Amino acid sequence: MFRNALSAVARPTLQQSRTITTLSAGFPKVTQRLPTKYGGVYTVTLIPGDGIGGEITDSVKEIFEHVNAPIEWEQYDVSGVSSAGEDLFKQAMESLKRNRVGLKGILFTPISQTGHISWNVAMRQQLDIYASVVMCKSLPGFPTRHSNVDFAIIRENTEGEYSGLEHQSYPGVVESLKVSTRAKAERITRFAFDFALKNNRKKVTCVHKANIMKLGDGLFLNTFRRIAEEYKSLGIVSNDMIIDNTSMQLVAKPGQFDVMVMPNLYGAIISNIGAALVGGPGIVPGCNIGRDYALFEPGCRHVASDIMGTNRANPTAMVLSATMMLRHLGLDSIANSIASATFDVINAGEVRTADMGGAATTSEFTNAIIKKL
Repeated sequence: MFRNALSAVARPTLQQSRTITTLSAGFPKVTQRLPTKYGGVYTVTLIPGDGIGGEITDSVKEIFEHVNAPIEWEQYDVSGVSSAGEDLFKQAMESLKRNRVGLKGILFTPISQTGHISWNVAMRQQLDIYASVVMCKSLPGFPTRHSNVDFAIIRENTEGEYSGLEHQSYPGVVESLKVSTRAKAERITRFAFDFALKNNRKKVTCVHKANIMKLGDGLFLNTFRRIAEEYKSLGIVSNDMIIDNTSMQLVAKPGQFDVMVMPNLYGAIISNIGAALVGGPGIVPGCNIGRDYALFEPGCRHVASDIMGTNRANPTAMVLSATMMLRHLGLDSIANSIASATFDVINAGEVRTADMGGAATTSEFTNAIIKKL
């Protein structure tokens, strides 16, 4: 169903040799158009999520309405705050299976043992959207400690510690199963190397803990090394790094990383570090890609319930995730316009939300983007 395509949009600055931006990452696009309504309108499942999700998805809807984007939303206000929303969650899943494309905020997952399983994880597993892609890139208009951050995090989405297989074998003794398979390790590794090829990136780093988990992470690492041999002749350099050292290297010398591929849990950790390097969770977009489905969401998965309803959230990550969705649908010109307007607002530095050191509201930031269009 998908083919690989590289956007023709030049990145905001830096090398002209690599045409990828934070928003345009050579993701698979549809080859055969998805089912459309009269007039060529795409039906997309929208799940605002918990916390600030409703506010930042409203920003997307306002911007899309302004540019007359040919998108019709099927909205499901699923909430993970309680298990009472399970029926609505099932309806949202049916919508995703029908539309094959979705935009979502983050659903709350309770920590309590009596709470329901993570519906975020359930979506990825049930739809087999196995590749999480998070782009971490320094923005010229929002300087941080490091100015040379530019890497992609490719995270296996469907197994590892997130398999959800736990049991108490004896009172006070809990066993959690980490599931690792050669097939899924190979699938995500090939995705990472193909991603590097399509986006003119030169190095892929495997992140692991095979020195301790010799079988589980050993399988992932050995699979990576075997696949890496196939890409040597294509000019892709490979290396591997233990997760704890990776964390240190990221905050010390992030410029050494280009494409990173890793099992599920490490991806959750590294995505948060990457977001902090470029300005926080409000900046970083992301998506989840599978063979048949694509689900776009902010790359750093935070509910941000502490600022819920205050109109203070930064909608950038959700807006940029939505432009990635537009590119996936082949609507590149609209995506480029929205992305450029968003970058222009950030570069101007006049309208900034609290997380960027300003005092602008979510509504004001959204209106600033609209004025730039």
